[in-house]
Amino acid sequence: MVSIKDVAKHAGVAISTVSKVLNHYPNVSEATKKKVNEAIAELGFVPNAVAAALSSKQSGRVALLINLSTQRQAIDEISMRYLSGAISRAVELNLDVITVFFSMIRDKTREEIIRYFQSQSIDGIIIFGMSREDTVLHELVESQIFKIVLVDAPVINASTSCVWVDQEQAQYDVVRHTIRMGSYPYKRLLYIAGKKNAYVTEGRLRGVERIAEEMELEVTVRDGEFSELAARNITLEEGEAADIIVCASDLMAIGAMRALMDMDVFHPVCGFDGITLMGYAGMQMNTAKQDFAAIAARALEEVNRLLAGGEGEEVIVGHTLERLQYLDIIC
Repeated sequence: MVSIKDVAKHAGVAISTVSKVLNHYPNVSEATKKKVNEAIAELGFVPNAVAAALSSKQSGRVALLINLSTQRQAIDEISMRYLSGAISRAVELNLDVITVFFSMIRDKTREEIIRYFQSQSIDGIIIFGMSREDTVLHELVESQIFKIVLVDAPVINASTSCVWVDQEQAQYDVVRHTIRMGSYPYKRLLYIAGKKNAYVTEGRLRGVERIAEEMELEVTVRDGEFSELAARNITLEEGEAADIIVCASDLMAIGAMRALMDMDVFHPVCGFDGITLMGYAGMQMNTAKQDFAAIAARALEEVNRLLAGGEGEEVIVGHTLERLQYLDIIC
C-alpha cells in the first residue's frame, strides 16, 4: 500500500509538506501543490481520511462545483439553495460530498483538474452553471473520466446527464400569464436577456419569441447580463416606450421595476427564478419559479444513478408561476 512517505519521496518534499497539501493549508506554493498532487495521482495514493470514508457505508464521493458570484452585492441565494438541496439529498443517498468553487480551478488545465479531483477520490461531479465559454470544463465532460451531472447546461454523453427546467416553456408561460392579467392590449415588449454565453439564455429567448409571434407583439431585445444595474439602465432608456418588460432573471426584474418607479411609469414587469429578494422590489411581480433545492436534489439522484452504471440523459424538472410580494416572504 502506498504511504504518505512514498508520496513525499516521489515528489521530493517533506512528509509534513504532503500533509499540508492534503489538508489544504494556505501557505503552500502552487508549484509544490502541483508536484504533490501529481505524485498522489501517479502513485494512486488514498489519504487515510478518504480511505476510511470509502471503506465505510458511503457509496461514493461527489464534488459540487458551484459558480458562486463574487461581484454581486446581493447575496447569491440561488447557490445557497443549490447547496442546501444537494447536501440534504446526499445524506439520504449516503453519498459523501465536498464543495468546490469555480474560482478554485479557474486557471487549471483539464489534466490539473482531473488530478485535483482524483487526489480527493472524487467519483462524480455536479457542475452548476457551466457556460459555453468554460472550455476546460467542456473538455472535462468530454473526457468521461468522472460521472458528471450538469445543471442548466444541455450537454449529454454516456457519462454525463443534464438537469434543468424547460427554459423556453417557463419563459413563455410567465409572459403569457402576465399579459393575460392585464386589462389593456399589449403591442410592444421589451425583453432584457441574460448572458449570451449562458445555455439558459437562448431557451428563454425562444420562449419570448414564441409568445410574441402568437400575440403579434413588437419585441426589442437587450442584453442585461443578469445584472440588476444593467436592467435598470436599459429600462431608463427604453422602458417608457414598452407596454410590458420581461426579464430573464428576477434580479434584472428588480432593477427594471425600480427604474420604472423612479420614472413614475407603470408597466407590468415579470422575471425568472423565484428568488426571495424579489418580494422586496416594492411591487408585486410574476416570475417563473425554479425550486433550486429540488433541482440540486434531483442532480444528486442522477449522479447516483450514473455511479451505479446508468447512462447520461436529459432530465426536465418542473417550474411554477408565482406572484411574489413582501407579505409572502417575511417570517
